[in-house]
Amino acid sequence: MLGGIIGDICGSIYEWRNRKTENPDEIDLVNPKCRFTDDSVLTVAVADACLGERDYRSALKDWGTRYLDAGYGGSFRQWLVREDADAYNSWGNGSAMRVGPVGWAFDTLEETLDEARRSAEVTHNHPEGVKGAQAVAAAIFLARSGRSKAEIGDYIKKSCAYDLDRSLNEIRPDYEFDVSCQGSVPEALIAFFESRDYAHAIRLAISIGGDSDTIACITGSVAEAFYREIPAELGAMAWNRVTHEMRLLIHAFLEKYTLPSASVFTHGD
Repeated sequence: MLGGIIGDICGSIYEWRNRKTENPDEIDLVNPKCRFTDDSVLTVAVADACLGERDYRSALKDWGTRYLDAGYGGSFRQWLVREDADAYNSWGNGSAMRVGPVGWAFDTLEETLDEARRSAEVTHNHPEGVKGAQAVAAAIFLARSGRSKAEIGDYIKKSCAYDLDRSLNEIRPDYEFDVSCQGSVPEALIAFFESRDYAHAIRLAISIGGDSDTIACITGSVAEAFYREIPAELGAMAWNRVTHEMRLLIHAFLEKYTLPSASVFTHGD
């Protein structure tokens, strides 16, 4: 969960000025201009729902309307401000970027998949929107359960029919901004599969261009679960970028589900 928020913050400055490079180690992850976006806000909202205090719809509405300028897509923003708004059949990657907490909060893969579906369907009830959320939540669950990258990849390929056999070097030259689940979730997962540690995963995600904050958010959420270690400077940066009420909710989630990366998130104001 924290890994996704950090990925969003690190990727925020690259969303509209992509940094395509075959040398990802050149990418700066700690930049004064980095900020949280809608990806972080909605990840916190899903975490709030996972804590059991409210359903996904009310949590997304509540947190989303607190931060109306966070950078939502047009359809989601309309859903936020209309009290009677229904799901709008979206296949966008918003369902996948916010689902990270679900991967930590449930005890079985079956529960995780069901909750990922429920978290997506309040807005993203298109089959691709649901599948994107389930793919990311499943990858997190399998990673935190000690599965290898090969095992995670095999499961996602079989259950979601995503093409994960491409390399980032093959993807990068022609990759364009794509907000669909089917056009960004596989790429985010491939960045994780090619990575050597958490920070490297985030740099790889940013290095292909496209919807950089969301791709890095998705990659980061899986990388956190797999590597179980996040550089302290990235945790400190996240602490300094999010708001006090977001910190409180994040702490509650980290404490309830005992995420191994919790120690990097600075305590106190």
